[in-house]
Amino acid sequence: MDIKRAGEIIESLGVIEVSYKGEPVWIENINQQNSTVKVKNMNTDKELNVDIKDLEEN
Repeated sequence: MDIKRAGEIIESLGVIEVSYKGEPVWIENINQQNSTVKVKNMNTDKELNVDIKDLEEN
């Protein structure tokens, strides 16, 4: 995923399914300086900082 698309997903009024390593996540915040995102795992509620390139839109 690229940073532009991640921003569009955050601002979307709908629910767009995104996954990280096969797990469903919710994008919390984008760090544009180092191209990382803070995500919340929807199954475990664990928050992670991950490289934006590792996210996949389902």
